[in-house]
Amino acid sequence: MQLEPAAARFAADLVALWPEDEREGRPLGLAVSGGPDSLALLLLAHEALPGRIAVASVDHGLRPEAAGEVALVARLAAARGIPFTPLAVTLAPGNVPAQARAARYAALARWAQDAGLGAVATAHHADDQAETLLMRLNRGSGLAGLAGVRPRGRIEESDVLLLRPLLGWRKAELAAVVAASGITPAQDPTNTDPAFDRARLRAALASADWLDPVQIAVSAVHIAEGWQALEWYAELDWHEMVMREDSDTGTPGFSYCANVPRIIAIETILRIIRELGGHATRSEAARAWERLWAGENASLGGVLAVPGVEKVEKVGVAMRVWRFRPEPARGRVN
Repeated sequence: MQLEPAAARFAADLVALWPEDEREGRPLGLAVSGGPDSLALLLLAHEALPGRIAVASVDHGLRPEAAGEVALVARLAAARGIPFTPLAVTLAPGNVPAQARAARYAALARWAQDAGLGAVATAHHADDQAETLLMRLNRGSGLAGLAGVRPRGRIEESDVLLLRPLLGWRKAELAAVVAASGITPAQDPTNTDPAFDRARLRAALASADWLDPVQIAVSAVHIAEGWQALEWYAELDWHEMVMREDSDTGTPGFSYCANVPRIIAIETILRIIRELGGHATRSEAARAWERLWAGENASLGGVLAVPGVEKVEKVGVAMRVWRFRPEPARGRVN
């Protein structure tokens, strides 16, 4: 694939996510691993935004080859006069892929803030998006999960803008950009290791020529738009139907006039739990909703919810009203 027209396409995709008037002259940071997808991101961005990018590579300390991959990216960046920063992370115990992802994005956020970058871009593409959607469908994920990888968002627990300008590109197109440059990319063996769910799904997709990853990725965008609308409705529900009701002893609490579809109420319940200092998953909030809707008490995240029906003055009709308070301390058993 010729670099110049590909770079023009990339520039158009990028400006749709990050308009020129938002950039304020700040560089775009690129997360580059040394694999074909992220190397294509580097090549396209360098052609489209000469002198206005910076690159970082993260070594998770999981494979001995990772140091060589970081060195590869460092050489390619130096040859093009692109500022480069190596990032090493230490993973917390637990689910390795999840911990690696969390550590990677935290490191990228710190780098972006320290370097004064306007945004960070990753090389997620249409095939990635299709794999993510199909994996989550197979696991019975709700709409929040099925929304897939967002084209634009924020790195968690930061204000750093996160962009994914390649979601409309196929993996093969990106590989062709790298091949045309004469660069041999690094290959992560976990990408084809059948021990990983994603690798097995990737192999299955490769043999299913009747599936179109680009169109699956488009469906993920439509789901994301639907989820964005639900988030907007949940925000409205919070402001209109939730009231703070602290007790005479100063114990914080909330009453909730629950009169919306279940999927909205679940988001409102989660927000109430957070406001009271607790934590719960959507699955736990869904089970709590079912108990409350059936007229039964529910306990989650250290919060007790008690259902009732009463006339609500602001609407003038009887409604379900659920009251949330921190659970009382349990007596010590000797």
